[in-house]
Amino acid sequence: MGETTVTTLEGREAPTTSPIAEDRGGRTGRGRLDAVHRLRTPRRPRLWFEILLIAVSYWTYSLIRNAVPEQKAQALRNADWIWSVEQHLGIAFERSVNHAVDSVTWLIVGMNYYYATLHFVITLGVLVWLFRYHPGRYAAVRLALFATTAVALVGYYFYPLAPPRLMTGGHFIDTVAVHETWGSMASGNLKNMSNQYAAMPSMHIGWSLWCGLTIFALASVPWVRVLGLLYPALTLLVIVSTANHFWLDAVGGMICLAFGFLVARLWYGALPHALPRQVGGELQGAP
Repeated sequence: MGETTVTTLEGREAPTTSPIAEDRGGRTGRGRLDAVHRLRTPRRPRLWFEILLIAVSYWTYSLIRNAVPEQKAQALRNADWIWSVEQHLGIAFERSVNHAVDSVTWLIVGMNYYYATLHFVITLGVLVWLFRYHPGRYAAVRLALFATTAVALVGYYFYPLAPPRLMTGGHFIDTVAVHETWGSMASGNLKNMSNQYAAMPSMHIGWSLWCGLTIFALASVPWVRVLGLLYPALTLLVIVSTANHFWLDAVGGMICLAFGFLVARLWYGALPHALPRQVGGELQGAP
């Protein structure tokens, strides 16, 4: 079925495709292309779906991150190697920063709470802002965030790394433990609930830089754009002052974010800020 025969000059019959079969194949191919096109076209996000997606995604991320084997010996060896590399590069200032900031009690206590809370609060706040005021760009920016987080899990699995505060003989101060503040899932009574050796890459930097670049690219108020850039810079100071990360952990977070934006660029055909702000009529001009 689907084929007819024609007689050639030599008298032999040769099959030829039926127009009906061609039509079916064409319609199937076009249907697949249309489905892919719809997936790659920004649409107005649905609130219930986004809440469910973010909740499930973060639960999955936490589950996988904490399921990675805590390879303590390897993590400590990697920390020693990172520390020696930074000393060779002349950027091993983490311990000096850690001790200097720890000497100012109110400052380090504030940083402990900053480390524990703003990582989630501001990221969610930016997502809500995008959902409300930039629906046409929301899906692309969210995809960049999700891809950034997903690739970080690969780093946690293949490169266990102890934070500076857990180094043997590193003489770093665990500021949460010393000041008895609630500030880290990896310190105090909560340390058994989190993988303490998932420090590379730093998602505090990956997420805060995602927030900062998104705000800088899309906000219309100048001082808000400046705050957007200050946020990841301050986060970098906090993760070092609290001895939760090395400088190079932050570089790892930046690389993950670059990968996330590359995924969004390849999927939507443009970086998020270049997509239309709204969906609907303006979408005709989207790349």
